Amino acid sequence: MTFDPVSALQHRKRRHLDVCLTEPVEYQTVSTGLERYRLPYNALTQTDLGTVDLGTEFFGARLRAPVVIGAMTGGAELSGIINRNLAAAAQELGLGMMLGSQRVMMDDPVSAASFDVREVAPDILLIGNIGLAQLDPATVPELAAVLAEVGADGLAVHTNPLQEAMQHHGDTDFSGSITRLREVTASIGYPVMLKEVGHGIGAAAAAELTDCPLAAIDVAGAGGTSWARVEQFVRYGEVRYPALAEWGVPTAQALLEVRGILPDMPLVASGGIRTGMDAAKALALGAQAVAVARPLLAPAIESVAAVVDWLQRFLDELLVCLHGCGAANLAALRRRGVTETHPPERTPG
Repeated sequence: MTFDPVSALQHRKRRHLDVCLTEPVEYQTVSTGLERYRLPYNALTQTDLGTVDLGTEFFGARLRAPVVIGAMTGGAELSGIINRNLAAAAQELGLGMMLGSQRVMMDDPVSAASFDVREVAPDILLIGNIGLAQLDPATVPELAAVLAEVGADGLAVHTNPLQEAMQHHGDTDFSGSITRLREVTASIGYPVMLKEVGHGIGAAAAAELTDCPLAAIDVAGAGGTSWARVEQFVRYGEVRYPALAEWGVPTAQALLEVRGILPDMPLVASGGIRTGMDAAKALALGAQAVAVARPLLAPAIESVAAVVDWLQRFLDELLVCLHGCGAANLAALRRRGVTETHPPERTPG
């Protein structure tokens, strides 16, 4: 039987959804590291909960809250329903959204329908998506065309060497990818965000990006969904390499490491952000926004209302976090910072 890369990609996208809905795909032994930090509580806060402002500027857009719906899916029939429900929720709440990888659009134009969300979300910050392993300066016109087709405001480039290594027929040649990233970022005509898929961007990677004209970095740390785990379920029906499934830079550590090397780079915190308190800690640690993905998958299959309900609870908790620490807005939250409750062990010098 001849291998058909398009049908194989579509099948894998659907299997990703099934596995994320039914299997234990989160890290089992690695946490985000956010539990090491406490938001300072202020019993004499001088804020009014009803006027706490979550509004922010991010990626050239005004958001009502510093939250982006993370990249999830595209290409499969169910993906269209998921993406439209997510986008409609983002429109209602004034949030941003990243699309799943649009590689499938470049291989199969019919799949574009699963990414078409502008009809239900004309005003949201919408960020397109392509893999770093597939990034090539020669395909910039084609990539720009698919971004324009969906009405994207920018591009996320996801780097995922561990995930690709776990895939059957994965793209495992990342040589020269940093050079290609620089070239495409400078020429595509859209702001570009670099992101991981959940294994973290840390100091070693950040050091390679000091001269890359990125608009933002999503550190996408370990502690949430492990895509090395997801791909093993897709490929083998089990986790054959548990150590690889637990490998990555925890989200809090990734934030601090990238911020230390690229102090002026706008950062997104994702990877295990599950509550408003998680978001508040990440924002206080230096993120400009947070992204949430897998917790929204089941609600997005159900309805727009289910997505809005999940996100509204998340935002309500984030509001209380600012109020309880005496921060009337995000700038004040960052000034409050966090306290470290369990300092890392240091080797005697």
